[in-house]
Amino acid sequence: MNWKLIALTISLFALLGGIPLPIGELEPIANASPDAFEAQMKAVCIRAVQDSTIYHDGWDQLNQPTFWRTAMKYGPDTVIVNIAKNREIIGYLSTKEWERKTKRQKKRYEDQLREQYGLAKRDEIYFTTGRKHFYQIEKVVPELTHAVDIFLAEGTDPWYAQAILLIESPGRLQFSTSGAYGSFQLMAAVARDMGLVVNDSIDERKQFDKSAMGAARLLQRICIPKTKRLCERYGLEYDERDLWFRLLVMHVYHAGIGNVSRVMRKIRPRQGGIELFEELWQTKGRRFGNASQNYSQIALASLMELEDRLAKKGIVCPIDNAEITLQLSM
Repeated sequence: MNWKLIALTISLFALLGGIPLPIGELEPIANASPDAFEAQMKAVCIRAVQDSTIYHDGWDQLNQPTFWRTAMKYGPDTVIVNIAKNREIIGYLSTKEWERKTKRQKKRYEDQLREQYGLAKRDEIYFTTGRKHFYQIEKVVPELTHAVDIFLAEGTDPWYAQAILLIESPGRLQFSTSGAYGSFQLMAAVARDMGLVVNDSIDERKQFDKSAMGAARLLQRICIPKTKRLCERYGLEYDERDLWFRLLVMHVYHAGIGNVSRVMRKIRPRQGGIELFEELWQTKGRRFGNASQNYSQIALASLMELEDRLAKKGIVCPIDNAEITLQLSM
């Protein structure tokens, strides 16, 4: 990474009022030794993986991630009315207004919407409350650099570090309904298999470093190899840095290889990319339902929201796919 170029860029932003960073904090960096220079730059930079293929390949134009980006901007007092099969937003209601309706009134309202938008009776309409209170991306930002470094130390693509942090338990520690816990939402048995101590008196999943280490090992030892074999089974050409491949790995991390394999058997894909995910988001299997379909949609939405917010902060040391490949090969 060209730290001197980044330092110059940050200095220019600061001079132009782009970031609230005193120039005095950057002046000593210019005269520092190479090692000290890099250390000081890391101290003022947020290291984040940036994948431009989200925009170049058109993922950002899909209804599903667009819907979730909208949901992240509204609180639980707002209901977003959307067509289930493609997450197209067709209206907004206040939560109080929706809850005041009787069951009969809700059904009548849904029927009116189906007629208005030319939908079949089998087409579901979702009434989704805003998720701003849950996806608190700002609380994840301070942890990004540390998570990226832990994943790199474990030989794991750091893209997954930020994607998982943004989706799972962002900015907080909590148990899922299935018993997963910690910043990276690991099940107890899986955490133990990855070297963490989880018993009646100690649960290392609550320690950020340990949770990140366990997630990195799980991905590197199980999720990524099994996703590769799954792709090879259907003759899908892939690169480990392909966005669609990473998203498929995320589904394996969340739902398990068995559940993802069953859905892939239904789809029988001929190629990866957006086409595969448009089918996957419409296909359900045993233990691969709506929550599982949402997982990669929310990942895409969260990553785009993160990129927007980091751009506003101004102090970002981006890591691209070429640098990831280089660092993991060392």
